[in-house]
Parts: sequence; structure tokens; C-alpha cells
Amino acid sequence: MSAETHDRLEGFDTTIHAPNRLRICALLDAAGEAEFGLVQQQLDLSASVLSKHVTVLMDAGYVEQRKAVRDTRQRVWLRLTRRGRDAYQGHLAALRAIVGPSDPAL
Repeated sequence: MSAETHDRLEGFDTTIHAPNRLRICALLDAAGEAEFGLVQQQLDLSASVLSKHVTVLMDAGYVEQRKAVRDTRQRVWLRLTRRGRDAYQGHLAALRAIVGPSDPAL
């Protein structure tokens, strides 16, 4: 692997790269914090699929959850940790480096 190829891959995160986990990170990056049910609805995922992906992200230290009662029911809110936000931004930068400039004139 050349140094140039290695530089483009710096920040590439295989944990985040899985499509559903990338979508979860994108939603949480934009929202700051979101209720589990809203994430499930927005991404059109079953609760079990979302839960599995959130668990992977939590195990990596990228997502944390907060539980609280709302409307007499326990709810779970998700948010990116600082580490998760940094990893997500690094992954986006690596993807941009891999695909190159978006302007064909460049």
C-alpha cells in the first residue's frame, strides 16, 4: 500500500462504515440527540435491527443512551459521544478523500 493510499484511508472506520450504522451516525450528528423510536422511524428499521447496530456503536464508545420516563413510558434517547462524533467526521473525510473532488473540472 502506498503512502498516498494509506493517507486517504486514514480515518476510515469499519465500525461506522456499515450502511445502517453510517445512517445512524448521520442522523445523530445532525440531531444531537434523538429518541430511539424516532431513529427507528426515520431510518425505517425494525427495533431489533436498530438495537443491534446501536449496541455495536455503544460497544465502540461512539453512541450513548439516556433513559427517562416520558408520557408514563420509559423512553431511550441516543446521541453520539465526542469520540463518536470525531470518528464519524474522520470517516466522512476519509470517504471524501477516497472518491476525490466532486467537481469534475478539478
